[in-house]
Amino acid sequence: MGYAAARGGLKAIEAAERLVARERVLGDSPWLESKQMIEKLRLAVDRVMGEGGLWDEHLAASALRQAEGDPIEAAHLLRSYRSTLPRLAYTTPVDVDDLVVLRRIVPAFRNPPGPQLLGRTTDYTGRLLDTNDETTQRTTAEKMAAFLEESATTTNGFGDDSEREGDRRPRRLLDLLRDLDAVVDRRRVDDPEPFDITRHAARPPASRSARLATMARAETGALVNVWYRNILGPDGYLHEITLGEVRHGRLPVTVVHPLTGHEISIGEVRVTEVEAIEDLNGIDEDRGRFDVGYGLCFGHNEKKAIAMANLDIACERDRGRSFLEQSILLTTDGLDASGFLEHLKLPHYVTFRSMMERKAAIRQHQDHS
Repeated sequence: MGYAAARGGLKAIEAAERLVARERVLGDSPWLESKQMIEKLRLAVDRVMGEGGLWDEHLAASALRQAEGDPIEAAHLLRSYRSTLPRLAYTTPVDVDDLVVLRRIVPAFRNPPGPQLLGRTTDYTGRLLDTNDETTQRTTAEKMAAFLEESATTTNGFGDDSEREGDRRPRRLLDLLRDLDAVVDRRRVDDPEPFDITRHAARPPASRSARLATMARAETGALVNVWYRNILGPDGYLHEITLGEVRHGRLPVTVVHPLTGHEISIGEVRVTEVEAIEDLNGIDEDRGRFDVGYGLCFGHNEKKAIAMANLDIACERDRGRSFLEQSILLTTDGLDASGFLEHLKLPHYVTFRSMMERKAAIRQHQDHS
C-alpha cells in the first residue's frame, strides 16, 4: 500500500514537472531568447545575478526563463549551479576608483567634483503605462536614439577623448569631504581578510565585510524592507539621510597570472555603488562630522545599494543595542526565507496528526475536569 502511494505521488510530481515545461517551451509565442532578456529585462537579470552571487548574464537569463520570471527562484537556480563550479583562482582586490562610470549622480552637492551623469534611468520619467504597440515603440526609440547621437557632445558636456575619459572616472565627493575633515574616517589600516559568506555562515556580532557581503547577496525587497523599518536612529529620531553619490559602471576583474605572476584583466562586471552621508547627533557621537555608509552590489540595482549604504551606517550607530544586525544577517536572504516558506507546501500529515491528537487529549481532559 505504501509503495503504491509512493509511486502515485512520484507520477503526480513528474506530471507537474511536464506541465511546467510544456507551458514554458511549447507555448504559442516564440522562444524567449537569452539575448532578448538581457537587453529588454536588464534590471531583472541584474537582480538575479546579484542575489545568485554569480556574474553571468546568459546564465541569469536562462534561470529567469526557467523560473517563469520568479527572481527568487531564478537566483536559487543560479546559486545552485554556482555551487557545482570549481574554484580555479581568486581575483585580486580591486580599487573602486577604477570604476568606469556609466551613471553618476550626487544628490548632496550642487557642483560636485566631476560631472553629474544621469545615464540610463527612469527616475525622471512619468509613471505612465505605455500601451503603444511594438512598431510604434520601436519608431519612437529610433527617433530618440538619433536625436541623442546628434546632440551627444552638447548634452553630455564631453569634448575630446581625454576629457571624456576623465569624466568617466570623476573624483569622489567623499574625497572632498575628507579634505575638509568633515567625515568620520572608518577606514582600517590592518586590511583584514574579507569574510567569505559562501563558506561560513555570518552570525552576530559580525565584521563589517560580513554584513556588506550578506546585504550584497540579499533579496532586494527584503533588504529595502529592513531599511525602511530601521530609518529611526538610536536616539529615536529620524535619520538625516543624504546620498553622497550613486554610481553605476564597469569594474575590471583581475587575477594573478600563474606563470608570469603579473596581474591581468580577465573581464569586467557592472556594479552599483552608493555612499550615503548621515548627520551624527548622538550624545556619544562626533557631532562636528558626518558618517558615511557604503553599498556595492552586482549589476544596476540602486534600491539595494542605497539600502545597503544606509544600513551600514545604522549598524555602526546601533552597536548591537537592537536586533538590527541579526535581522540583516539572518532574515534578508531570499533563498533562506522562500525555502522555509515553500517547505510548508510539502506533506505535513504526521505533524498535523500529532497536533490534532494533542488537541483531542486537552479537550478530553477539560471535559472530565
